[in-house]
Amino acid sequence: MGISQDTIPMTKRTITFALAAGLAVGALFAQSPVERGARGDEDYPVHLSQIVASDPFILPVEEEGVYYMYSTGGGGKVFSRKSKDLEHWSRPFVVMEFAPTHWASPRAASWAAEVHPYKGKYYLFTTSHTSDLLEDNPLTGPVPHRATQIYVSDSPSGPFEDFSGGKPQTPWEWASLDGTLFIEDGVPYMVFCHEWLQVIDGTMEAVRLTDDLSAAAGSPFTLFKASDAAWAGERKTSESGTPYRSYVTDGAYFFRTGSGRLGMIWSTWGGGEYCLTAAYSVSGRLCGPWEQLDEPLFSRNGGHGMLFRSFDGKDYLCMHWEDRSAQRPARRPIIAPVDLSGDSLKVLWADSIPYDNLSEK
Repeated sequence: MGISQDTIPMTKRTITFALAAGLAVGALFAQSPVERGARGDEDYPVHLSQIVASDPFILPVEEEGVYYMYSTGGGGKVFSRKSKDLEHWSRPFVVMEFAPTHWASPRAASWAAEVHPYKGKYYLFTTSHTSDLLEDNPLTGPVPHRATQIYVSDSPSGPFEDFSGGKPQTPWEWASLDGTLFIEDGVPYMVFCHEWLQVIDGTMEAVRLTDDLSAAAGSPFTLFKASDAAWAGERKTSESGTPYRSYVTDGAYFFRTGSGRLGMIWSTWGGGEYCLTAAYSVSGRLCGPWEQLDEPLFSRNGGHGMLFRSFDGKDYLCMHWEDRSAQRPARRPIIAPVDLSGDSLKVLWADSIPYDNLSEK
């Protein structure tokens, strides 16, 4: 949720690692040898087990009978794939290319791309960063200039275009990422993460958007801190030798249980592993307060999840998972059925695809 200034100021000084990371992340749509499953037809030749992707997001488009998968990309491009059965996917295709004047550079990264239908159009949320620094944090070191921007298209296949005057919707002076859309009483909000690199204890933030989603319509407000999950956090040491504890917030996505309870899945680090967890709003409203789980939903190097409903009415979780025991470890999309019929989210890991019984991995 954003900024409103007429011009975007220059940041303090240039670094090279951010640009290099943005170029390298384009390889996330590469393929590896098939691990399980038969090939699909010529339109959908790629099995789910072949796909390498971080932060996968699935959009069912019922009028087309097609599922779209978006994820982290790079090289100034955002990619998608299509599927009719969630197992066999098309090759990746470009849904957006950054303009030569893009604030993060025409070849910047596009992290955690996700697409939401809203008022007859499709809106792409993705996070990018410049090759400049916001600041030097005495504990975490260089803080990259990172922000989430929204783009619009008439089709989930794109092309998505800038409609905000080249300005992100997150605050320009913040290191922000992983924006998502939440609608409450007809009012649109962006929920996003204020990055731990800048604030040490990362927060989940929300900001009201204008009705057309083009800009923030107010100031951000905090939903919770990563440290509110008692098990979260990682011990670190600064370059100067100062010990500290960092707390990450990543990838919010909202849901309602069968009892009407408002929940949010999100991800963080704890016990040396990337984890998927959930929080629930006591008030049933976006403002919370938000109660955290006593332990994560998944704690074996997987997360940044989202939920979707299939064309046959079943609910699923999609997230990435990295099998560190594999010969070539890489982040891969995982799809697992979920049960939302009660008062809380239950993930049926035993029926996950493309890896049988992920709960035993």
